[in-house]
Parts: sequence; C-alpha cells; structure tokens
Amino acid sequence: VVTGDYGDNYFADEFTWAAAELYITTRNDDYLKHIPLANIKLTLPTWSNVNALGHYSLARNSNKLTPAAAKFIPEVNRAIIDFADGLLNNLKLSAYQTVMGTSAQDFSWGSNAVAANQGIALIQAYLLTRQVKYADAALGNLDYLLGRNGTGYCFITGFGSKSIMHPHHRPSIADGITDPVPGLLSGGPNPGRQDSIAVPSSLPNLAFVDDERAYAVNEIAINWNAPLAYLANAIEALQYDCGYIKK
Repeated sequence: VVTGDYGDNYFADEFTWAAAELYITTRNDDYLKHIPLANIKLTLPTWSNVNALGHYSLARNSNKLTPAAAKFIPEVNRAIIDFADGLLNNLKLSAYQTVMGTSAQDFSWGSNAVAANQGIALIQAYLLTRQVKYADAALGNLDYLLGRNGTGYCFITGFGSKSIMHPHHRPSIADGITDPVPGLLSGGPNPGRQDSIAVPSSLPNLAFVDDERAYAVNEIAINWNAPLAYLANAIEALQYDCGYIKK
C-alpha cells in the first residue's frame, strides 16, 4: 500500500501560526516578532499554508492581547475583511449564488476544502463586523457542499438525496457495508485528472465522478473535513444571531 506524502519546504507559515497561539496563551511579547503584523495580505488556508490561521486567532482574541500586539489589531482586522470582500466581489455573477466557483482556480485538487475554507474566512469577517452579508455567503458555501452545485451531489457521505456513495476511502470500501462511512467530505470537482479516471466534463465545476478509484476528485482527507466541521458548526452557532431562525 502506497499513499501520497505532504511535502513542504516552506515553514514560515507554521511558525506564524504557532507563535500566534503561544502569544495568546502566554501573553509573552517575544513571540510577536515571528508574526507578520504590518501590510498583511491573507491567502486562503491550505494544508501547505496555514499563515492566515494565526491572524484569525489574534482577531478572535483581541481582548486578551498586550499593548504591543493590540496596536496591530486594526491592521489584522482590515486584512481579514479585505480578504472576505475579495471573495464577495463576483458573488452576483455566480449561477448558484455562491462564492465558491466564481473562479476556475477554485476547482483544484480538494476543491471542496476551498469552499469550506472560504466559508471560514467569511465567518471571521462576520464576527468582526456583524454584517450578515458575510454569514450569508458562508452559508451559501455550505449549501454548495450540500448540493447547490453543478453536479447536484451532496459531497458529504450519508446526507442528501444524491449523496456520495463510492469515496476513495479504504475503510468504506473494505468494510462490507454498502453505504460509506457517514460524514466524510469528498474532494470535489477537479479537471486535473491526476488519477487518469474519466470525468463527465472538462468544465471545472462538473469535473467530478463518484468512483472509488478517482482519488483526484473523490478522496477523503482530514484537512478537508476539518474546515467543513468548523463551517457547519459556525453556521449552527450563529443561526439566531444572523436571523436564520427566530428565537
């Protein structure tokens, strides 16, 4: 059995995130020198770049910071809001009215993690501004994962009327049970075809097949399920605050 590796030759982002968490925990200003706090430009978190997660933590814990860091919080908040605004730019042009899919670049290997991580970024912006447009867009991306997408699939096993049944997930394949393990997020549309398995369309948002061999589109990974869990639970926690359900 051979599985892929997660090679990474750039470690500054891990040190940034670690320093942010250590600073918040200890309030030791020495950790701040490892965190970029000026002219911040955020990128969407991935397994190979977790830089933004440190800035999310600083923003969420702004009431616990020492004066040395507190003066930078307006810049941290601005960077998060600017990034979220960039995600909203083309929302109205999306056929499915979702942030996910407004760019063909969204549909890479693990595109569903892109959708979930976009949702997390939008949740951060909502928590900073209390502007419901950000939460609405985050909810739209959760809707995308649940079936409001070009394929019509609910990309989470065990849910929906058109659910993933054949993920590239060895325990689900080998357990002798027809249904896969529930609650797993499939990788999602990806026209790259790194596995050489045919997909029904070369269009990025349709390049998906529910086939256990198709690891480039139907793989399962913890770093995809993690942002899904965050996004779903955030929407659940904020449903009254956002007015989705009346008290």
